[in-house]
Amino acid sequence: MSFGSFDDICNKTALPLCSVVGAVNQTAFFQRGIVPDCYARSVELANTMIFQIGNAFVHFGGLLILLIIIFNVRSKYTAIGRKEMLFFLYLLIGLIVSSLIVDCGVSPPSSLSYAYFVAVQIGLASSVCACLLYNGFLYFQFWEDGTSRSMWCLRLVCVLWFVVNFVVAIITFKSWNTALDFRKTTALFTVSYVLNAIILATYVVSQIVLSVFALRNIWSLGAILLGVFFFVAGQVLTYVFSNQICRGASHYVDGLFFGSACNVFTFMMIYKFWDMITNDDLEFSVANAEQQVSEFGLEKSY
Repeated sequence: MSFGSFDDICNKTALPLCSVVGAVNQTAFFQRGIVPDCYARSVELANTMIFQIGNAFVHFGGLLILLIIIFNVRSKYTAIGRKEMLFFLYLLIGLIVSSLIVDCGVSPPSSLSYAYFVAVQIGLASSVCACLLYNGFLYFQFWEDGTSRSMWCLRLVCVLWFVVNFVVAIITFKSWNTALDFRKTTALFTVSYVLNAIILATYVVSQIVLSVFALRNIWSLGAILLGVFFFVAGQVLTYVFSNQICRGASHYVDGLFFGSACNVFTFMMIYKFWDMITNDDLEFSVANAEQQVSEFGLEKSY
Protein backbone atom coordinates (compact mmCIF):
# COMPACT_ATOMS: atom_id res chain seq x y z
CA MET A 1 0.00 0.00 0.00
CA SER A 2 1.46 3.38 -1.04
CA PHE A 3 1.62 6.37 1.28
CA GLY A 4 -1.62 8.33 1.32
CA SER A 5 -3.77 5.48 0.07
CA PHE A 6 -7.07 4.83 1.83
CA ASP A 7 -7.30 1.26 0.54
CA ASP A 8 -6.38 -0.50 3.77
CA ILE A 9 -8.27 1.99 5.97
CA CYS A 10 -11.48 1.75 3.97
CA ASN A 11 -11.35 -2.04 3.82
CA LYS A 12 -11.62 -2.00 7.62
CA THR A 13 -13.73 1.08 8.34
CA ALA A 14 -16.81 2.53 6.64
CA LEU A 15 -15.62 6.14 6.56
CA PRO A 16 -17.79 8.59 4.57
CA LEU A 17 -14.92 9.45 2.22
CA CYS A 18 -14.53 5.79 1.29
CA SER A 19 -17.53 6.12 -1.03
CA VAL A 20 -15.84 8.81 -3.16
CA VAL A 21 -12.21 7.66 -3.39
CA GLY A 22 -10.64 5.09 -5.69
CA ALA A 23 -11.94 1.55 -5.64
CA VAL A 24 -9.68 -1.42 -5.01
CA ASN A 25 -12.51 -3.92 -4.95
CA GLN A 26 -14.55 -2.78 -7.94
CA THR A 27 -17.59 -4.82 -8.85
CA ALA A 28 -20.31 -4.43 -11.42
CA PHE A 29 -22.32 -2.50 -8.84
CA PHE A 30 -19.56 -0.34 -7.31
CA GLN A 31 -17.40 1.32 -9.94
CA ARG A 32 -16.17 3.86 -7.44
CA GLY A 33 -15.55 3.77 -3.73
CA ILE A 34 -14.10 1.18 -1.41
CA VAL A 35 -16.54 -1.19 0.26
CA PRO A 36 -15.46 -2.30 3.77
CA ASP A 37 -15.40 -5.94 4.72
CA CYS A 38 -18.01 -5.33 7.43
CA TYR A 39 -20.22 -2.32 8.11
CA ALA A 40 -23.26 -1.49 10.24
CA ARG A 41 -26.57 -2.51 8.72
CA SER A 42 -29.04 0.13 7.59
CA VAL A 43 -32.55 0.55 9.02
CA GLU A 44 -35.68 1.42 7.05
CA LEU A 45 -37.96 3.86 8.85
CA ALA A 46 -41.04 5.43 7.24
CA ASN A 47 -39.83 4.43 3.75
CA THR A 48 -36.49 6.12 4.51
CA MET A 49 -33.22 4.22 4.65
CA ILE A 50 -31.09 5.31 7.63
CA PHE A 51 -27.44 4.32 7.79
CA GLN A 52 -25.35 4.02 10.97
CA ILE A 53 -28.36 4.24 13.30
CA GLY A 54 -26.23 3.63 16.39
CA ASN A 55 -23.82 6.35 15.35
CA ALA A 56 -26.78 8.71 14.87
CA PHE A 57 -27.81 8.29 18.53
CA VAL A 58 -24.24 9.08 19.59
CA HIS A 59 -24.29 12.25 17.48
CA PHE A 60 -27.61 13.39 18.96
CA GLY A 61 -26.28 12.71 22.45
CA GLY A 62 -23.16 14.70 21.61
CA LEU A 63 -25.29 17.64 20.45
CA LEU A 64 -27.23 17.60 23.73
CA ILE A 65 -24.01 17.51 25.77
CA LEU A 66 -22.57 20.37 23.71
CA LEU A 67 -25.62 22.52 24.41
CA ILE A 68 -25.20 21.92 28.15
CA ILE A 69 -21.48 22.76 27.94
CA ILE A 70 -22.22 25.94 25.97
CA PHE A 71 -24.70 27.03 28.64
CA ASN A 72 -22.05 26.50 31.33
CA VAL A 73 -19.36 28.34 29.35
CA ARG A 74 -21.65 31.29 28.67
CA SER A 75 -22.33 31.61 32.40
CA LYS A 76 -18.61 32.12 33.13
CA TYR A 77 -18.64 35.74 32.04
CA THR A 78 -15.05 36.69 32.86
CA ALA A 79 -13.23 33.39 32.34
CA ILE A 80 -10.08 33.43 30.20
CA GLY A 81 -10.73 32.41 26.60
CA ARG A 82 -14.51 32.27 27.05
CA LYS A 83 -15.37 33.60 23.57
CA GLU A 84 -12.72 31.47 21.92
CA MET A 85 -14.00 28.36 23.70
CA LEU A 86 -17.55 29.14 22.59
CA PHE A 87 -16.34 29.42 18.99
CA PHE A 88 -14.68 26.01 19.35
CA LEU A 89 -17.93 24.51 20.65
CA TYR A 90 -19.94 26.04 17.80
CA LEU A 91 -17.52 24.48 15.33
CA LEU A 92 -18.05 21.13 17.04
CA ILE A 93 -21.80 21.48 16.55
CA GLY A 94 -21.24 22.12 12.85
CA LEU A 95 -18.97 19.08 12.65
CA ILE A 96 -21.52 16.80 14.33
CA VAL A 97 -24.33 18.05 12.07
CA SER A 98 -22.20 17.43 8.96
CA SER A 99 -21.33 13.98 10.31
CA LEU A 100 -25.03 13.21 10.73
CA ILE A 101 -25.64 14.18 7.10
CA VAL A 102 -22.94 11.92 5.63
CA ASP A 103 -23.07 9.08 8.18
CA CYS A 104 -26.82 8.55 8.26
CA GLY A 105 -27.60 8.94 4.58
CA VAL A 106 -29.29 12.34 4.63
CA SER A 107 -27.16 12.86 1.53
CA PRO A 108 -26.84 9.35 0.04
CA PRO A 109 -23.44 8.26 -1.30
CA SER A 110 -24.95 8.01 -4.80
CA SER A 111 -26.08 11.66 -4.81
CA LEU A 112 -24.20 14.47 -6.54
CA SER A 113 -24.06 16.49 -3.31
CA TYR A 114 -22.47 13.72 -1.23
CA ALA A 115 -18.87 14.57 -2.15
CA TYR A 116 -19.43 18.20 -1.18
CA PHE A 117 -20.84 17.25 2.22
CA VAL A 118 -17.90 14.92 2.87
CA ALA A 119 -15.51 17.72 1.93
CA VAL A 120 -17.36 20.05 4.32
CA GLN A 121 -17.06 17.45 7.09
CA ILE A 122 -13.32 17.14 6.48
CA GLY A 123 -12.96 20.92 6.42
CA LEU A 124 -14.89 21.38 9.67
CA ALA A 125 -12.88 18.65 11.41
CA SER A 126 -9.70 20.44 10.37
CA SER A 127 -11.07 23.80 11.56
CA VAL A 128 -11.82 22.23 14.94
CA CYS A 129 -8.17 21.14 15.19
CA ALA A 130 -6.90 24.61 14.25
CA CYS A 131 -9.29 26.29 16.71
CA LEU A 132 -8.18 23.93 19.47
CA LEU A 133 -4.52 24.78 18.90
CA TYR A 134 -5.32 28.52 18.87
CA ASN A 135 -7.10 28.13 22.22
CA GLY A 136 -4.14 26.19 23.59
CA PHE A 137 -1.70 29.00 22.78
CA LEU A 138 -4.18 31.55 24.13
CA TYR A 139 -3.95 30.04 27.63
CA PHE A 140 -0.30 31.11 27.79
CA GLN A 141 -1.64 34.69 27.57
CA PHE A 142 0.66 35.73 24.75
CA TRP A 143 -2.18 38.07 23.70
CA GLU A 144 -5.37 39.34 25.26
CA ASP A 145 -8.35 37.03 24.95
CA GLY A 146 -11.87 37.94 23.96
CA THR A 147 -10.92 41.05 21.99
CA SER A 148 -12.08 41.76 18.46
CA ARG A 149 -8.54 41.22 17.19
CA SER A 150 -8.28 37.84 18.90
CA MET A 151 -11.65 36.67 17.60
CA TRP A 152 -11.00 37.79 14.03
CA CYS A 153 -7.60 36.10 14.06
CA LEU A 154 -9.27 32.93 15.28
CA ARG A 155 -11.95 33.11 12.59
CA LEU A 156 -9.36 33.79 9.90
CA VAL A 157 -7.19 30.83 10.95
CA CYS A 158 -10.17 28.47 11.05
CA VAL A 159 -11.59 29.66 7.72
CA LEU A 160 -8.24 29.39 5.94
CA TRP A 161 -7.61 25.88 7.22
CA PHE A 162 -11.18 24.90 6.35
CA VAL A 163 -10.74 26.21 2.79
CA VAL A 164 -7.43 24.38 2.32
CA ASN A 165 -8.88 21.04 3.43
CA PHE A 166 -12.18 21.54 1.59
CA VAL A 167 -10.49 22.44 -1.70
CA VAL A 168 -8.04 19.54 -1.56
CA ALA A 169 -10.87 17.14 -0.68
CA ILE A 170 -13.35 18.26 -3.33
CA ILE A 171 -10.71 18.36 -6.09
CA THR A 172 -9.68 14.84 -5.12
CA PHE A 173 -13.25 13.54 -5.01
CA LYS A 174 -14.32 15.20 -8.27
CA SER A 175 -11.02 14.56 -10.13
CA TRP A 176 -10.81 18.14 -11.36
CA ASN A 177 -7.03 18.03 -11.54
CA THR A 178 -4.68 15.55 -13.16
CA ALA A 179 -2.44 15.55 -10.07
CA LEU A 180 -5.36 14.94 -7.72
CA ASP A 181 -8.13 12.47 -8.39
CA PHE A 182 -10.08 9.82 -6.52
CA ARG A 183 -7.19 7.37 -6.96
CA LYS A 184 -4.39 9.81 -6.06
CA THR A 185 -5.18 10.66 -2.44
CA THR A 186 -1.71 11.42 -1.10
CA ALA A 187 -2.37 15.16 -0.83
CA LEU A 188 -5.71 14.58 0.92
CA PHE A 189 -4.16 12.14 3.38
CA THR A 190 -1.26 14.50 4.11
CA VAL A 191 -3.40 17.58 4.70
CA SER A 192 -6.35 16.01 6.49
CA TYR A 193 -4.58 13.32 8.49
CA VAL A 194 -0.86 14.03 8.88
CA LEU A 195 -0.98 17.81 9.36
CA ASN A 196 -4.04 17.68 11.61
CA ALA A 197 -2.36 15.00 13.69
CA ILE A 198 0.66 17.32 14.09
CA ILE A 199 -1.68 20.14 15.13
CA LEU A 200 -3.36 17.98 17.77
CA ALA A 201 -0.01 16.70 19.06
CA THR A 202 1.24 20.29 19.36
CA TYR A 203 -1.87 21.20 21.36
CA VAL A 204 -1.43 18.28 23.74
CA VAL A 205 2.27 19.00 24.35
CA SER A 206 1.58 22.70 24.93
CA GLN A 207 -1.17 21.97 27.46
CA ILE A 208 1.00 19.46 29.32
CA VAL A 209 3.73 22.11 29.54
CA LEU A 210 1.15 24.65 30.72
CA SER A 211 -0.23 22.33 33.41
CA VAL A 212 3.13 21.08 34.70
CA PHE A 213 5.39 24.14 34.53
CA ALA A 214 3.07 27.17 34.55
CA LEU A 215 -0.04 26.18 36.50
CA ARG A 216 1.41 23.23 38.45
CA ASN A 217 -2.08 21.76 38.51
CA ILE A 218 -2.14 17.99 38.62
CA TRP A 219 -5.91 17.85 38.09
CA SER A 220 -5.80 19.77 34.82
CA LEU A 221 -2.97 17.49 33.69
CA GLY A 222 -5.17 14.50 34.47
CA ALA A 223 -8.01 16.00 32.42
CA ILE A 224 -5.85 16.55 29.34
CA LEU A 225 -4.31 13.07 29.61
CA LEU A 226 -7.75 11.52 29.99
CA GLY A 227 -8.86 13.40 26.88
CA VAL A 228 -5.84 12.02 25.00
CA PHE A 229 -6.74 8.52 26.18
CA PHE A 230 -10.31 8.78 24.89
CA PHE A 231 -9.19 10.24 21.57
CA VAL A 232 -6.54 7.58 20.97
CA ALA A 233 -8.96 4.83 22.04
CA GLY A 234 -11.54 6.16 19.58
CA GLN A 235 -9.04 6.19 16.72
CA VAL A 236 -7.87 2.65 17.49
CA LEU A 237 -11.44 1.33 17.74
CA THR A 238 -12.37 3.07 14.47
CA TYR A 239 -9.36 2.26 12.31
CA VAL A 240 -8.08 -1.02 13.76
CA PHE A 241 -10.89 -3.00 15.40
CA SER A 242 -13.91 -1.91 13.35
CA ASN A 243 -14.27 -5.26 11.57
CA GLN A 244 -14.07 -7.22 14.82
CA ILE A 245 -16.63 -4.96 16.48
CA CYS A 246 -18.94 -5.18 13.48
CA ARG A 247 -18.89 -8.97 13.38
CA GLY A 248 -19.17 -9.27 17.16
CA ALA A 249 -22.22 -6.96 17.18
CA SER A 250 -23.88 -8.80 14.27
CA HIS A 251 -23.57 -5.76 11.99
CA TYR A 252 -25.69 -3.54 14.27
CA VAL A 253 -22.76 -1.19 15.00
CA ASP A 254 -19.16 -0.94 13.90
CA GLY A 255 -16.05 0.96 14.94
CA LEU A 256 -17.56 4.33 14.01
CA PHE A 257 -20.06 3.98 16.86
CA PHE A 258 -17.39 3.63 19.53
CA GLY A 259 -15.11 6.13 17.80
CA SER A 260 -17.84 8.78 17.88
CA ALA A 261 -18.61 7.98 21.53
CA CYS A 262 -14.94 8.38 22.44
CA ASN A 263 -14.86 11.70 20.59
CA VAL A 264 -17.76 12.92 22.74
CA PHE A 265 -15.79 12.04 25.88
CA THR A 266 -12.76 13.78 24.36
CA PHE A 267 -14.41 17.17 23.95
CA MET A 268 -15.97 16.78 27.40
CA MET A 269 -12.44 16.46 28.79
CA ILE A 270 -11.33 19.47 26.75
CA TYR A 271 -14.10 21.50 28.36
CA LYS A 272 -13.23 20.12 31.79
CA PHE A 273 -9.58 21.07 31.27
CA TRP A 274 -10.59 24.61 30.31
CA ASP A 275 -12.92 24.80 33.31
CA MET A 276 -10.09 23.78 35.65
CA ILE A 277 -7.54 26.30 34.39
CA THR A 278 -9.91 29.29 34.19
CA ASN A 279 -11.67 31.10 36.98
CA ASP A 280 -14.27 33.82 37.04
CA ASP A 281 -13.27 37.23 38.36
CA LEU A 282 -14.48 37.32 41.95
CA GLU A 283 -15.14 41.05 41.75
CA PHE A 284 -17.99 40.35 39.36
CA SER A 285 -19.69 37.99 41.80
CA VAL A 286 -19.03 40.28 44.77
CA ALA A 287 -20.47 43.26 42.92
CA ASN A 288 -23.63 41.31 42.13
CA ALA A 289 -23.94 40.13 45.71
CA GLU A 290 -23.52 43.67 47.09
CA GLN A 291 -26.11 44.97 44.65
CA GLN A 292 -28.60 42.31 45.71
CA VAL A 293 -28.01 43.06 49.41
CA SER A 294 -28.43 46.77 48.78
CA GLU A 295 -31.70 46.27 46.93
CA PHE A 296 -32.98 43.94 49.63
CA GLY A 297 -32.09 46.47 52.33
CA LEU A 298 -33.88 49.29 50.52
CA GLU A 299 -36.99 47.20 50.06
CA LYS A 300 -36.92 46.16 53.71
CA SER A 301 -36.46 49.69 55.01
CA TYR A 302 -39.25 50.87 52.75
